[in-house]
Amino acid sequence: MKKLILFELQKIVSKRLALIALIGILLFSTLLSFFTYQNKYAFDQNIGEGSGKTAVEIDKEIAAKYEGILTDEKVQQMMSDFAPTSDLHGLNAIYVYQNVMQSAAFSRFSDKDGNWNGLSVSDVFGNKEIKIGYVDGWLSTSRNIVRTFVALALAVIIMLAPIFSGEYEGVDNIILTSKYGKTKCATAKVIAGILTAILTTTLIAAFHLLLALAFYGAEGLDCSILFAPSDYVEAFIPFNITCGTLLKYQILLAFTCTLSITGITLLMSAISKNQIVALVAAMAIFLFPVLLPITEVNPLFRLVGLLPIYHVLAISLLSVEQMSNGMLYAIWAVPTALLFLGIGAVISHRMFAKHQVS
Repeated sequence: MKKLILFELQKIVSKRLALIALIGILLFSTLLSFFTYQNKYAFDQNIGEGSGKTAVEIDKEIAAKYEGILTDEKVQQMMSDFAPTSDLHGLNAIYVYQNVMQSAAFSRFSDKDGNWNGLSVSDVFGNKEIKIGYVDGWLSTSRNIVRTFVALALAVIIMLAPIFSGEYEGVDNIILTSKYGKTKCATAKVIAGILTAILTTTLIAAFHLLLALAFYGAEGLDCSILFAPSDYVEAFIPFNITCGTLLKYQILLAFTCTLSITGITLLMSAISKNQIVALVAAMAIFLFPVLLPITEVNPLFRLVGLLPIYHVLAISLLSVEQMSNGMLYAIWAVPTALLFLGIGAVISHRMFAKHQVS
């Protein structure tokens, strides 16, 4: 059985389209991370101005000055240190960007002229203890991961669509005509499909994290995602979790997505006699939910949000609810993925076991 599984794995990864898809994701991840890093900008009147690596260093130096638990005293200090030194000509100070720490402070504690708006830390964040530091690099990585993991799910579909629906010749027919050939071959294909999804997701997730560590370092993983630049304030996760926790959830959801889509693709491949039909059907099932007129505020989203596409569009699923035990509602993606995978694996196995050798 081990040799048969390895044989099926080799067939999956040796297909030209599968290799192109995998290499394409790695290249896309590299370019996305690189351009995000190069487009960083920071200015401080005492340190200087720069972009790319220089901007990251400036932001880290500023963050080090204030890192730790956010207090009213720190807010007052930041409002004083970052106060506008020139006429804004009517521009709202909240949208004036100097560096990530200034943007985070102004987006919550500034009026339109750049003066303190009178709010305290408890007014803005309630009784939550907010640990601040350099979080911009990891939040940028989080955003990039969303885009990459959608592409990863599509790549898994491309790799697995032919697993049952392809035409079998040579060695396959020899296996299928043996006493237990059809059941063994079906089992090997299911296991190979699952391993492909797991190994591919592991590779892409590890690759992204290594790029992030190389560009930004490990600083900020234990800091709250709530005290972040203004572009993260709206349409982002409203719970007081750390950057490290956010990334753990996103990587977990990447696995639940690819395993869910593996079950769906195995089923479509077993049903379809044509590889293209299996590919299109699996992609349509994966992408269709985003066309539904259901947003995160709709009660139905608690159910619809557990469909595979929303696992990797993690900002949507992670925004639903924080439960009393501190875990996010997104954890329900785990049993959902096991359900999709189990149904797809069992039905496809049974259907392929009835395969007639041509």
